[in-house]
Amino acid sequence: MGLFSGSKDWNVVAVLFEKKGHLQINGNRAKGGSAEKVRDAVKRHARCVFWAVFDQKRHFVEGGAGAGKEFVTLEVFQYVERNLAKAKGVAQILTLLEKGKTDKAATGWEIALQANPAADDAC
Repeated sequence: MGLFSGSKDWNVVAVLFEKKGHLQINGNRAKGGSAEKVRDAVKRHARCVFWAVFDQKRHFVEGGAGAGKEFVTLEVFQYVERNLAKAKGVAQILTLLEKGKTDKAATGWEIALQANPAADDAC
């Protein structure tokens, strides 16, 4: 273990399946050893389509498919993967977590894919 191994201060974001066309974005701020526990729990959540970890400067640390990836089509999954860091709802959640106003936050994410998905999100 390195000198700074216990200094994790992460914002863990989970994109959860709610119903067709609607996902929920959950965010948790966790520090130290509990940061890894939160990340691991999010990865295993039954409805988690995609998860991501950001540091307090909004740098992407890691992320990937969640246990609930099969709830959405490949097209929706790829859209979430490409647009997660740019989504308005994710930005709102990260802002709340980074400012320390709360250690948990959630919002909705409506996704209506068309032939050319140019729309952002309607949170």
